[in-house]
Amino acid sequence: MSAEQKRRALITGASSGIGKATALAFAKAGIDVALVSRSLEKLEAVREALEHSGVEAKAYALDLGQISQVREKIQAIAQNFGDIDILVNNAGIGYTGSLSETPLSDWQQVIDLNLTSVFECITGILPSMRDRGRGTIINIASIAAKQAFPYWGAYNVSKAGLLSLSQTLAQEERDRGIRVTAICPGAVNTEIWDTQTVKVDLDRSKMLNPETIAELILHTVLLPQQAVIDELTIMPSAGAL
Repeated sequence: MSAEQKRRALITGASSGIGKATALAFAKAGIDVALVSRSLEKLEAVREALEHSGVEAKAYALDLGQISQVREKIQAIAQNFGDIDILVNNAGIGYTGSLSETPLSDWQQVIDLNLTSVFECITGILPSMRDRGRGTIINIASIAAKQAFPYWGAYNVSKAGLLSLSQTLAQEERDRGIRVTAICPGAVNTEIWDTQTVKVDLDRSKMLNPETIAELILHTVLLPQQAVIDELTIMPSAGAL
């Protein structure tokens, strides 16, 4: 890839799961990567794994749950790393529980992380994409954005909102050369199933793996500029959600 074709990506939730797999896939394709997540230690491990690829990779610790700081810090990351051509909004939280028993604080945390932080990341990067007349924004939603699952209420709503955000942004920015894609995977075998906010017992061997989603993300990014995948749904063939 020539210097003129060199692209730079910012990936949130890059320390594990889909984010980490996407960073590795991007690096193999020659795309420089700004790695964003809460844990600098985990990010540094990912950055070290990318070193042999010859791309530039930097780690930036950022808690996206601190909503009031997200836009400013994302702008600072872009200023430090260089103009961002690709934004992958992958970070998020899983949450299970009946709507009637969901505390407002939990509801707000899910909406903040899965939806509002994405909005803030986008608004932090969008002006520079507009200035250059190009950019690709990929939002990792979920099959839950299209199909409500019982006891996943806050999560369902946050992902449905993210899908609507993606659709609206795509319409508003298409004429400015900015492509927007929403990816809606079924169950993916990541650390989300090990977190305290998710209390379900599913057969993880039947889920998609993060590398499969990363391949789709890379394929979307590498499409010719005049083409865009507006929305993509991918489900496990083995029968998981």
